Amino acid sequence: MKHMRKRTREIAMELLYQSTMNEKSVEELMDDYFEDNHEDLREDTDLPYLETILKGVINHKEELDALIESHLVKWKLSRISKINLSILRLSAFELLHMEDIPPNVSIFEAVELSKKYSDDTAGSFINGVLDKIGKNQEGSKG
Repeated sequence: MKHMRKRTREIAMELLYQSTMNEKSVEELMDDYFEDNHEDLREDTDLPYLETILKGVINHKEELDALIESHLVKWKLSRISKINLSILRLSAFELLHMEDIPPNVSIFEAVELSKKYSDDTAGSFINGVLDKIGKNQEGSKG
């Protein structure tokens, strides 16, 4: 299950990245992904989690972007690469809306995605932003 969630998070990030370049629905994004030679991955994917993440990020994009931007230091949202922004949105959504995922897991997985899909500096950048968001969330709950 742990490996399935990790792989599903990776698929979610890829589809969120795609959604920055086109206006497809969540269903279209998922259908296109699995039809394009990934049909064999469908059974190894946590489909409810994938759909929750995609719909959640897309429906809360303005809120997530405002939250991310408020935790940037000397950066603007527009300067962040689409890959890094997709990773930040995904993890920020988990931090805000998915209480079954521990904050440290969301942040760790986001850093791992950035190491795989982005440049060498992305991991520490993403870790810093998400750590601030996570601490802010903990403060608002207590």
